[in-house]
Formats: sequence, C-alpha cells, structure tokens
Amino acid sequence: MPKDNTRPRRVAEQIQRELAELIRLEVKDPRVGMVTLTGVDVTPDYAHAKVYFTLLGGSEQAAAVSAGLERAAGFLRSQLAQRIKLRVTPLLHFVHDSSVENGSHLSQLIDAAIAEDRGHPSE
Repeated sequence: MPKDNTRPRRVAEQIQRELAELIRLEVKDPRVGMVTLTGVDVTPDYAHAKVYFTLLGGSEQAAAVSAGLERAAGFLRSQLAQRIKLRVTPLLHFVHDSSVENGSHLSQLIDAAIAEDRGHPSE
C-alpha cells in the first residue's frame, strides 16, 4: 500500500476517536444524546471531514441530532485543533449513517420470513 494513503486514514481515525470523546464529554446540547460515530472521511488537503454518525434511538431524530452536531461543529473543530497537531484543522460536516438501521431492518425481515416458513411447512 502506498504511503500516501495511510496518513489520511490515520488522521481520519484519530479525528473519529477525539470527536467521539469530545461529543460524549463536552457537548451539552440535549439533542446530541446517544450518538455513535461510524467513520470519518477526510479530503486529501484536510480542509473538510465528513463525520458519519448513527443513533441508538433510530433515524426519527436524525435531523435534530444533525442540527445539534452542526451547531457544535465550530466548538468541536477548535477542540480538535488543540488535541491534534495539523496545519489545517478540517471543517466538520455531519452525515447520518443509516446503514445500521437498514441492516437491522433487513435482519428483522429475514427473521420474519424464516418464522413464516416454519409456520407453513412445504408438502
């Protein structure tokens, strides 16, 4: 693997770790409750970072949580600048990651189909 690809990945992983801790300990916005960060994508120039999050409660409150995270983005960015030594601290963009909910829904559908098959044995 070329060396060029490892640094952005390492920076993204460190941003994810630091943001998870900051959100858990420092963000006081009641909209931002049980949030799990699922990934971070950093642009090659480190100017922007897409932060993917999922919610324990489901996607109903995703818009409110996203608004809370966007409101805290400046604070989180300033805290990141103190914790991670980069020439440029990226602007943070929060994106709801619905893959966990989608996977859970598919699993429920599969379980229901299996249960239905067991209720109707083939002749």
